[in-house]
Amino acid sequence: MQAEDIESSMESPNLEFEYGDTDALTAELSELYSYTEEPELALNRDYFEEDFRSHARGRRWIELTVEEQRSHVMRLLDALEVTDRDKRLKVARAILYLAQGVFDECDTEVDVLHWSRHNVFLLYDMGIFTALLELLSMEIDNNQACSSAVRKPAISLADSTELRVLLSIMYLIVETIRVQTEDDRPEWRAAREAFKNELGSPLYNGEPLALLLFTMVTKFCSMNAPHFPMKKVLLLLWKTILFTLGGFEELQEMKVRGREGLNLPPLPEDSIKVVRAMRAASPPASAMELIEQQQQQKRGRRSRRSAFVDSLEGDSPFPKKQPLVKQDSLDTYNERDPFKNDDARDEEEDPEDTDSGIEGEVDPLDRDVIIQPPPPPPPLRPPTERVNFPKGLPWAPKVREKDIEHFLETSRNKFIGFTLGNDTDTLVGLPRPIHESVKTLKQHKYVSIAEVQIKKEDELQQCPMSLGDEEVAETPTEMLYLGMLPNLSQYVIALLKLLLAAAPTSKAKTDSINILADVLPEEMPITVLQSMKLGIDVNRHKEILVKAISALLLLLLKHFKLNHIYQFEIVSQHLVFANCIPLILKFFNQNIMSYISAKNSICVLDFPHCVVHEMPELTAESLEAGDSNQFCWRNLFSCINLLRILNKLTKWKHSRTMMLVVFKSAPILKRALKVKQAMMQLYVLKLLKIQTKYLGRQWRKSNMKTMSAIYQKVRHRLNDDWAYGNDIDARPWDFQAEECALRESIEKFNSRRYDKNKNGDFVPVDNCLQSVLGQRVELPEDFHYSYEMWLEREVFSQPIQWEGLLQNP
Repeated sequence: MQAEDIESSMESPNLEFEYGDTDALTAELSELYSYTEEPELALNRDYFEEDFRSHARGRRWIELTVEEQRSHVMRLLDALEVTDRDKRLKVARAILYLAQGVFDECDTEVDVLHWSRHNVFLLYDMGIFTALLELLSMEIDNNQACSSAVRKPAISLADSTELRVLLSIMYLIVETIRVQTEDDRPEWRAAREAFKNELGSPLYNGEPLALLLFTMVTKFCSMNAPHFPMKKVLLLLWKTILFTLGGFEELQEMKVRGREGLNLPPLPEDSIKVVRAMRAASPPASAMELIEQQQQQKRGRRSRRSAFVDSLEGDSPFPKKQPLVKQDSLDTYNERDPFKNDDARDEEEDPEDTDSGIEGEVDPLDRDVIIQPPPPPPPLRPPTERVNFPKGLPWAPKVREKDIEHFLETSRNKFIGFTLGNDTDTLVGLPRPIHESVKTLKQHKYVSIAEVQIKKEDELQQCPMSLGDEEVAETPTEMLYLGMLPNLSQYVIALLKLLLAAAPTSKAKTDSINILADVLPEEMPITVLQSMKLGIDVNRHKEILVKAISALLLLLLKHFKLNHIYQFEIVSQHLVFANCIPLILKFFNQNIMSYISAKNSICVLDFPHCVVHEMPELTAESLEAGDSNQFCWRNLFSCINLLRILNKLTKWKHSRTMMLVVFKSAPILKRALKVKQAMMQLYVLKLLKIQTKYLGRQWRKSNMKTMSAIYQKVRHRLNDDWAYGNDIDARPWDFQAEECALRESIEKFNSRRYDKNKNGDFVPVDNCLQSVLGQRVELPEDFHYSYEMWLEREVFSQPIQWEGLLQNP
């Protein structure tokens, strides 16, 4: 580790970051445009003014009445239907200028956002969105543009102009209407609900808008349409799903309602509020940091110290305090390979490897009340950063029904000598402490919606005739899953391909997909300043892609899990089979502090700042300095999303937990604890907790601070001996069988619920000749053209032995 890395990690402050569905509206709008698109903003204004002046007679847009504005929008809508491609593009740019807030007539950013909101609701009311969707479908099916893009050696912004304009308008409409404000008019609120239902229902070519965008993603990743502007497609896809299905607050409300509908007890706490109230813990210091600290202390204090104080500093010949450095050098060694010598040194350990502060006698630093030494040296961290232990744990403990059954099975085998299966009520013959334990376990028993759904599905599989058909509510999530199901694996693989290409740890390969088609200009930069600007733009572009993909995948997993557990499981399995787990670990195998504090943005070029303020002269120094923010919101948001996805994939899945162990994720995740943000630390600690039992005693001993943080911050599962691996499930041998059994359950669920020919074995057979001959048979439209040929081939040319029909079989 370099010296500056050591200093930055030692002094890393608490990050004042509030996690949510999205960033502030201005940030979300600015991320739609790359900096190379900046000249096109003036182009949009010019095309609008060119047409508007001929009708407005010297007046400005903001001076018109609403009726006059509506009539002008109607003219633009009529002009969109012309066959001339260039004229159509000019009209689309004029509409985009309206959606951007007629910025040339505004003095402040607030005015731009106000008029953008007004114009977007006006455009939606006039039916612009439906017209744009038809144009988008035409552009997607434009084989000429696709084939010319495939043949081009280098693709630039110019190849995707029409698509970028259309997607920009659609994104502005979706994002502006999605965000609610307190001063919204009643008609706007009604329009918002109507638009939400419209986007989630299969009104566009018999499928929701999200499916059309997913088709664009797969087409791009299969190299059939390399000119598609992927950043805009993914941003629109993410915001469409966020709008139609709902964000994290709505998910929590839906979960509460779902539990009420199933007559389950309410949730023990609101997880969103608990996480927001958490405080970040100081990350465990590494050996390099401790050595650096101790050397600084030694330089400042040489003489006039007693032997006791010197022993605290590490200069004493006594080995009392030596293990402090040795302990953390082991830590660093284990960071390189945490499994290298677990087995070899579990039984015989070097006497110096025991940490006197944790497992031996009381540390002299903790005995200053009894022994009154001279004032001790300054602590490693300032007093304000000491861990403040809360009065109570943040989470209520939980117990599964399976845990109670396992506990009783063990107790009965021990005290009685036989078991009673799944019976958790009969306690005859068990001692009093076991009765108390079972009572405590039942007090904290938690039944999830997923467990109820699995139980119901098993019943439907066993009794298909007596229980009848299941009533499935036509929710937006259900309709989206139904549309995605035939090509689900393609969608998942395409998203992961894009995530891999956008990850900062990925190396450029000749066969990888080109995600920079909508950021590279036609003419490559020739000056150092232009190159620096383009470099920042490319890095920013990749960060926005990671942000959109991570948020999209997390939303899909959470909504599918709430809708039905097997819908979640099939998406999870596709992600795991497509190597999502090593991909996320590869993403975190970098200097995560540098990634979170990256300054890949140029504030003066961000929309809407760049259209209402005079542009200062850009210099190499100003570009290097970047903004003054403590962290990059989108990068921290992406990291938390990816950690949450990893948690969802591995929770209660021993085979996938073993993948974390095999890919040596512990040192990678432990480095991520340096980010002092409570939510991110929580999900890192969860991932470390589930694999602790597999990492060996040496790793646990070397990482006691991390173990303490897990105890303090992560929910406790009673009877879960996660830290020591005494559980029966700690050594699951046949991992493949676990995934195969899950796959079989998923296929049965999909077959029962979505297969049109379901229960074919139980359909009654019609034996009446007259009835069978009287049935109407659906024939293709062109059948009557070839009817005579069919008769000749199938009837007249086939010899029929009539005698055979008269004989008894």
